[in-house]
Amino acid sequence: MEDHAGKKLVVLWTSGEKITAMNMVMLYCLNSKLKGWWDEVTLLVWGASTGLLAEDGEIQTYLSTLQEAGVEVIACKKCAENLGAAEKLENLGVKVFYTGQYLTEKIQSGHKILSV
Repeated sequence: MEDHAGKKLVVLWTSGEKITAMNMVMLYCLNSKLKGWWDEVTLLVWGASTGLLAEDGEIQTYLSTLQEAGVEVIACKKCAENLGAAEKLENLGVKVFYTGQYLTEKIQSGHKILSV
């Protein structure tokens, strides 16, 4: 079986800054899928980005665009619980679970990780 780890990207989004979210995170994830730069793109919402996503309508709208383009969006359950945002993120179609082991496995299996 051919190894496609090099064509899989996890964007680890931890910044709570909207400018970074709109002009880097969302834009790069979307273009990565639409232009075929990566076969699989996963956006991992962790830390301060959790609150921003839960509260900002413009970012939530962009999130829908990402999901429609095929970007998988997941979030750290502990962060979401700490910020009271777990249910809100789930309602947005985000898969919310404890992501420490997930991220470790992705790093160890050769996925490319972009941390923002």
